[in-house]
Amino acid sequence: MTNRQDGFAQALDSEQRTVSWLYGRLDTARARAQAALREVYGRSGGTRQARVEREVLAGEQTRRLAQLNAVERGLCFGRIDDGAGGSTYVGRIGLRDEEHESVLIDWRAPAARPFYVATATDPGGLVRRRHLHLKERRVVGIDDEVFDLEGMSEGDRRTLVGEAALLAALRRGRTGRMGDVVATIQIEQDRVIRSSLQGALVVQGGPGTGKTVAALHRAAYLLYTHREALERRGVLVVGPNPMFLRYIGQVLPALGETQVVMTTVGEMFPGVRASGADTPAAAVVKGDARMAQVVAGALELRQAAPDGDLVVELDGLALRVPRRTCLLLRDRARAVRLPHNMARKLFVTEMLKELARAEARALEESLRIDELEVDDEPELSQPLDLEGDLDEVDLDVASARLWGEPQVRRAVDGLWPELTPQRLIGELLSSPDALWSVAPSGLDWRQLLRPRGAAWTVGDVPLLDEAAELLGEDDSAERASAREAGRERAERELYAQEVLTSTGVLEQGVFERADVLAGRHADDGAELTTAERAAADRSWAYGHVIVDEAQELSAMAWRMVMRRVPAKSLTVVGDLAQTGSSAGARSWGQVLDPYLRGRWREERLLVNYRTPAEIMAVAADVLASFAPEQAPPESVREGGQVPRAVRMPLSGLPALVEEELARIGEGRVGVVTSDARHAEASRLLPAADLEAAVAVLTVGQAKGLEFDAVVVVDPAGILAQSAMGGQDLYVAVTRATRRLTVVHEDGLPDVLSRIY
Repeated sequence: MTNRQDGFAQALDSEQRTVSWLYGRLDTARARAQAALREVYGRSGGTRQARVEREVLAGEQTRRLAQLNAVERGLCFGRIDDGAGGSTYVGRIGLRDEEHESVLIDWRAPAARPFYVATATDPGGLVRRRHLHLKERRVVGIDDEVFDLEGMSEGDRRTLVGEAALLAALRRGRTGRMGDVVATIQIEQDRVIRSSLQGALVVQGGPGTGKTVAALHRAAYLLYTHREALERRGVLVVGPNPMFLRYIGQVLPALGETQVVMTTVGEMFPGVRASGADTPAAAVVKGDARMAQVVAGALELRQAAPDGDLVVELDGLALRVPRRTCLLLRDRARAVRLPHNMARKLFVTEMLKELARAEARALEESLRIDELEVDDEPELSQPLDLEGDLDEVDLDVASARLWGEPQVRRAVDGLWPELTPQRLIGELLSSPDALWSVAPSGLDWRQLLRPRGAAWTVGDVPLLDEAAELLGEDDSAERASAREAGRERAERELYAQEVLTSTGVLEQGVFERADVLAGRHADDGAELTTAERAAADRSWAYGHVIVDEAQELSAMAWRMVMRRVPAKSLTVVGDLAQTGSSAGARSWGQVLDPYLRGRWREERLLVNYRTPAEIMAVAADVLASFAPEQAPPESVREGGQVPRAVRMPLSGLPALVEEELARIGEGRVGVVTSDARHAEASRLLPAADLEAAVAVLTVGQAKGLEFDAVVVVDPAGILAQSAMGGQDLYVAVTRATRRLTVVHEDGLPDVLSRIY
């Protein structure tokens, strides 16, 4: 055995002993949590205090078990050695020994930061950083980075092994799911992850710079560091499409975090799952900030006044309310500045009173006419004044009776209807008259027209959200119930606080809040997580929002996002050079300044960890064609296959894909097509999806994803399919980690002249 092999074996054996012992500590912690949970549920006693004590302890142990189970894979992944001879192990969770001494540092803890930020020029007191590669509970690989060889002992020098952990990770085949990079976070990514919670952070990074995975690790870091502030409100992650969310869906659970809602713009309105896309022209109009005026104007149209007097025929009587009175009541309801459906209650109440007075007048007139027509009837000593005899009680009784009449309800609804967002927007977009009357000058409202009942598009969702904001709900009954519930909750929280103190939970350092405990104890049904409650509530205020591929959001979509985060604590992730939506961002200031007025900071990621230099050279040509002032991120590796062009009919695609699969061995192939050729390519490769070895995607679906080999189909069609065709092609050619092939039938665009 050579010295190098001998050193590797010694290092592997030593680290295996440590890792096995750490897993033993994990098993011990898990067994204790399970035993404590069994003991809690085995307690007898039905007093109120006993039940609450069980809830407090069971809830804590259940959450602890979930956390311990989540970190089973890759529990420990690193070690740092300082110049004083000390070593610290870094992992997915913190663990202590029997003496309560720390034996494994949580990667988010301040003590773990040197593992991520040490460099050759600034090692921060470290002499070595070691990466451990685990398969299940077995150490299968070690990579060392040495900062101070002279500061290491002779024994440690003999056990130096491995290659750079980052490059080793990049060489592994893709799996169809994004993995966490907790073991290979780079220093520029660490700055993003550990940036402060307050304010808005823009992460601008080109293809392959790891901006998405850095943002997800930032979510885990913020939940760890600001647990009390964020557990109640949760974190929202907004992605570009459902496929992307499936791709990243395992990252945060693997880091032990579940209080995160993941959604797309098309799913942000509860009850609507829009996936269809508008035409580029329609997307521009729907995304225009002036659409807020259009929605508000459409609502005002529904707060109508009759052309003449309002007349309701009821039991042979004509109930007449003068038009000027109708206008007065409408203006009065508008003046209270409540949402439409809440102000409707005032309008309906006042209009019913006017109809009750009108009924009294009509009845009085009817009786007077009857008196004149009956000759033998003596004249009344005094004229009738039924309207004047009505007091408030009479008006209330008469109003309630009239509201039960279908004719009355139809008449009032015609003036101030109760509306849903779906009804308001659906009827607006199918009415040329309504659109013409409310659209501001210069907005091409004709692009919005569509048949009544058409399926919702992603661009419709911000309009629905805008409508919901203006409509509101008549929640007077709910508010009264909430006030009573609030009084009861305050009592429960006070009692729960006393229980937490009396049981000693607070002294043990167990994280439990009295309000959470009180809420669980009050609800006999299944307990909902913060994420579950937040996802179902349109008006939920999140503690932090992460927007990925943020350059794609329109001005109207940003209005919707900003409603979800009143504190304006955001992580905005994207690349302006990859903007594919005609309604998307041209600059970060353009989309953020209306809400933040310049109070945002930017981190730029400049290193491409994913795409080989040979492929990025092609991408640089594409970028220069539409944004010559911008430079692509610099690749950290070379040696990938030279990109190639293949001229053939699309029918040859299956054979070409099989060839690519054979060339890469382990890994996946992404077929990225123009919108026009996607259906045909999908028919040729029917089994291809995100979970298979081959995926067939449009450029929009491919955003944020990566593949070992990429086949770009119809590059000329991609360039021509929208005004943002150059950006689309830039996205398409930068999805590959190893191989790029471009398929064409009639010649390559000039921008791809480097490929042959």
